[in-house]
Amino acid sequence: MLLEGKVAVLSGLGPNLGRQVALALAREGADLVLAARREKRLQRSAEEVEALGRRVLCVPTDITDKAACEALAAQTRETFGKADILVNNAFHDGTFTSFEDSDLDHWQVTFDVNFWGTLRLTQAFLPLLKERDDARIVMVNTMSMQKIEPNFGAYAASKGALATVTKTLAVELGPHGIRVNGVHPGYIYGAAVEWYLNDQADKRGVTFQDVYDELASETCLRYLPPAEEIAGAVVFFASPLARAVTGQALPVNAGHWIG
Repeated sequence: MLLEGKVAVLSGLGPNLGRQVALALAREGADLVLAARREKRLQRSAEEVEALGRRVLCVPTDITDKAACEALAAQTRETFGKADILVNNAFHDGTFTSFEDSDLDHWQVTFDVNFWGTLRLTQAFLPLLKERDDARIVMVNTMSMQKIEPNFGAYAASKGALATVTKTLAVELGPHGIRVNGVHPGYIYGAAVEWYLNDQADKRGVTFQDVYDELASETCLRYLPPAEEIAGAVVFFASPLARAVTGQALPVNAGHWIG
C-alpha cells in the first residue's frame, strides 16, 4: 500500500493504459479522481476502482478547456480536500502523415491536447499540489519522441515539447516539494497493437506471430510490454520509492530504445 491515504488525479481513461494506471494506483491505496471526455469509460473504471475498496470521483473533462480543468480541480477540493498526485495521461495520437503532406492545423489539434491541455490541467491543480509536502506529477510521454520515425511528427513534436517542460516544472516546483517526472512507453501490447500487427500480417501475407516476433526482436527483452507493466512505472514515480527523483524521463519499453 505505497499510496495509502493519497488522492490521485488521472486524466485519460482509455481501455488499456488509462484503465490499468487507475487500477494500479487504487491497488496501492490511492483514492481516485478520474477525468476523461467519455462518461461511459469513466463509469466502467470507477466501478473497478470501487471494487478495490477505494473512493472515486468521476468528472467528464476536456483538458483543452481551461474552465473545465479549473472545475475539475474545484470538485477535487470539494470532494477530497486535497490532491497528492496528478497523472497526465490524456493524449491525441496525431495524424500519421508526413510533414510535407500535413495540414498544420491538424498538428495544432495534437498540440492542444498533448502539450497545452496537459499544461492547463497541471496549472489548474498547482494550488492543491503545493499544499502537500510531497506531491507528484507524472507525465505519460512516449518513446516516439526519442526513437524518431516518419509520419509521427505531430505526436512526437508535441510529446517532445512536453518532455522539455517536464524538466522546467521539476526545477520550478521542486522548492514546493513537487516531483515531476515522465514515463516513456514504447509499444503497449493490447487490442490496438494486436489490430495493427494483424493488419500488417494481412498486408504482407505472413502470420501475426511473424510480425510480433519481428517487432519484439527490436527490443532487448524480446517482448512488447502490456499496460499493467507501464502502470507499474507510474506507481513508482507516484510513490515514496521515487522521493529523490525528479525531472527524469524513464523509458518503459523492454529496451526498444536506450538513451
